Amino acid sequence: MTNSNDPLLALREALKFSPDNIPLRQHIADTLLNRGEAAAAAIEFQQALALAPANLDLKLGLARAFYQEEKDSAALVIIEDLLDRGETSATILTLHARLLMRSGDLSTAAQQFRKAISQDPSLQESELVDRLGVKQAESFEPDAPTPEGIEKSSICFEDVGGMEAVKEEIRLKIIYPLTHAEMYRAYGKSIGGGILLYGPPGCGKTHLARATAGEIRAGFIPVGLNDILDMWIGNSEKNLHQLFDRSRRNQPSVLFFDEVDALAASRADLRQSSGKQLINQFLTELDGVQYSNEGVLILAATNAPWHLDTAFRRPGRFDRILFVPPPDAAARASILRLLCQGKPIIDLDYQFLAQKTDGCSGADLKLVVDLAVEQKLLAAMKTGIPQPLTTKDLATAASGVKPSTREWFSTARNYAVHANQDGNYDEILKYLKM
Repeated sequence: MTNSNDPLLALREALKFSPDNIPLRQHIADTLLNRGEAAAAAIEFQQALALAPANLDLKLGLARAFYQEEKDSAALVIIEDLLDRGETSATILTLHARLLMRSGDLSTAAQQFRKAISQDPSLQESELVDRLGVKQAESFEPDAPTPEGIEKSSICFEDVGGMEAVKEEIRLKIIYPLTHAEMYRAYGKSIGGGILLYGPPGCGKTHLARATAGEIRAGFIPVGLNDILDMWIGNSEKNLHQLFDRSRRNQPSVLFFDEVDALAASRADLRQSSGKQLINQFLTELDGVQYSNEGVLILAATNAPWHLDTAFRRPGRFDRILFVPPPDAAARASILRLLCQGKPIIDLDYQFLAQKTDGCSGADLKLVVDLAVEQKLLAAMKTGIPQPLTTKDLATAASGVKPSTREWFSTARNYAVHANQDGNYDEILKYLKM
């Protein structure tokens, strides 16, 4: 029997005379949602979104309705889209945290919930505080200020798919000297040194450097050309020294030079003396003769190691040169799993997808996932019904992505065959099975 005193009856009667009244339809949907009638609320939100597809409140309301119905994949599609568009209100972040928690991704859920609390401290009373293990005393106070130019890496080796051999080399050279200091001192090994990472672009060299800093909780100092080069003579050398000095004062720290070949090019190829002076300064800083580099961990990355001055490869400088190849099948599956984490998915066959993406770099794999997500979002905007990613979606996206590493290997092959007297490029030949 229908309750004649139900306020929704009057609202629905009004809606008959004004079916395009979005605020009225939203009010009906909110009322249904507050009553716990999530399925009916979802219908109202979808009908309203058909009239106003860009309405933020309606999208959030539909996500809340899906959450109550335990349609988590559909809710995640909406929330992920809102976050990608820069919508990071406390309400959105909290709902995202709840969805992630229900999917088992407690670490990311806790991160999102902390962000929500920073905007709305009243959320400290939420039951999520205990369920996510977020301690108020430790998490809600502002972080200690970080020295200017030094970052705190939020990722570690677990966030880097594959590359186990490279990781182990970095552990031996950089991580173990800090975590097993006494053992290294017994063998007379100092803490510090340099590692040069080379390989095709997009294979995770920069990501790996950040993860190294996160693994040992060291400060991360990324260095680009704009941080060093200056039009005035002598200023570039001064800038380089200041970067090393900052790293020495904040040890342990990871000093990372991306595209280092632009700063450390062969002096034989340089015409201007200013470029040679900068290289000499770089070598002096690496040697640590005037200033100790103890606790300064130096990483550099390049796509063109053959352009590097040979002096940088001498012992005590970048004496460990590591090839970072495109991910193998197991690593591709691992990377795809990481990229899909937190996204609405259903029964993804990562091994099958790894076979479909042979030769792809990490950046190529990210493009595959992005393309698949975009197609799902496009379909959801038309139908108003979000759907999770499937193996077929990702396989279709992968068919349209050509590996970006092929051009690099065509160049690298020439150097590995004709300019490999020191055996520096043996790993390339091994990878190419030559």
